[in-house]
Amino acid sequence: MKLMKPWIAIAASFMLVVGCSNSNNASNDAEKEGNNEDQVTIKFASWALGTEEDNNIERMMIAEFEEKYPNIDVEIDESIATDDWNNSLSSAASANAMPDVFMVSQVPTGLANDWLLDVTELAAEDEDFANIPEVVTDSVTYNDAVYAIPSAQHFLGYFVNKDLYNQANLDVPEYGFSVDDFTESVRSVTNLNSGVVGLNNPFAIVDWYPSSVNEEIGWYTFSEDEYHLNSNEFISGVNLTSNFVTNGYSYENLSDEQKANFNGENAGEVFAGGGIGLNWDGTWAVENFSTNLDFDWDFVGTPGGRTVIVNDFMGISKSTKHQEEAFLFAKWMSFGKEGFLKRIDLAVEHDKALNNLPVTQDEEVLDAFFEVQDIPGLRTAYDNLANGIVEPVKTVPGFAQSRWEAPTGVAVGEEPNANIAALIDASVRGEIKIEDYAAQINELANQKYQEGKEAIGQ
Repeated sequence: MKLMKPWIAIAASFMLVVGCSNSNNASNDAEKEGNNEDQVTIKFASWALGTEEDNNIERMMIAEFEEKYPNIDVEIDESIATDDWNNSLSSAASANAMPDVFMVSQVPTGLANDWLLDVTELAAEDEDFANIPEVVTDSVTYNDAVYAIPSAQHFLGYFVNKDLYNQANLDVPEYGFSVDDFTESVRSVTNLNSGVVGLNNPFAIVDWYPSSVNEEIGWYTFSEDEYHLNSNEFISGVNLTSNFVTNGYSYENLSDEQKANFNGENAGEVFAGGGIGLNWDGTWAVENFSTNLDFDWDFVGTPGGRTVIVNDFMGISKSTKHQEEAFLFAKWMSFGKEGFLKRIDLAVEHDKALNNLPVTQDEEVLDAFFEVQDIPGLRTAYDNLANGIVEPVKTVPGFAQSRWEAPTGVAVGEEPNANIAALIDASVRGEIKIEDYAAQINELANQKYQEGKEAIGQ
């Protein structure tokens, strides 16, 4: 499962359309102009560029773009501080000095501040954009307009220690396993006296469970413009999580005395040491696992087989004077077929990690990617993207308030006004019953969502 050089060189060709002055393809127009027009400079701000000395794959991609389009210079905007991203962008906007292309931490924040160009027409005319999973493009479509470009893709889910299950003569969980199979696999593999436990932590269950048992609702029950936190699906998910905590099926909820039986000082070390059956994480952990795990493992996603997608996003500044060039560059760095094939080629040539999954569903790109990332569960996850869901942290207005921050007015322990997250956590710990508060937090979550929509003019 380590990054290996394929037996073939990955190459991509790109045909310039010449002499078609009435072309409807915005990207092709920009590519033609790239060889015929005056020099253009676009500024780019990203938190993923590392240092010039490191010369990571993102910087290599920029250099390759400039080589392919010699009339477009990409200037890295160092004024946007990676540790104060949104405030730095606000300062740049106030000074009329926004970068042309920039990473977006939350799309609604960009909309509320009027930073983002409507890229609907540019996207509609681009063939590669059509290969982005529909559920992803829907997540950045507001009032029928597209305002952000998916720039990186990851999946959330469980990674299974296959050796641990085989050694215990248990069925190894596989992608698409049922909620009942998940529950049984967690319980059956747990043996605290032997330093083995089913899960690293149980808290993600609250978010994914409803969508696994009901395809009509999404992450944290969000769907069709509202939350459904008063549903049986959400209540059942909280109660299952509480059951796992109460019965010692999760490492992070064990007592210090119980943890003393395990090989490691934290959940990450315990998983690496072979003491956790199912480890919740994102696919950004694949590089680490491929390098450091000494046992057979795979990605099995979430029960029910719905692929949970996490994206990073780029925005194009509303004030840019170079819309087409900016879109062309963002495409190269993210969803474009030719760009991602070049990314794979660079990773192999320079022994760099492929630091994100393909945003595209193009089969040629996927085949090339899985030549170097041989993880069966990930390919299955791509096969199930039509039924995927997007983690809404970066795209749904008011989500942080609806999921974590909004005060409930309910006293929990020594907290006289616990927020939503604290109330749910108290339910998981068995201190209160979620049934008594589900309707209240559902109303509050939907209120914060509506307030978030109003902030971006929806």
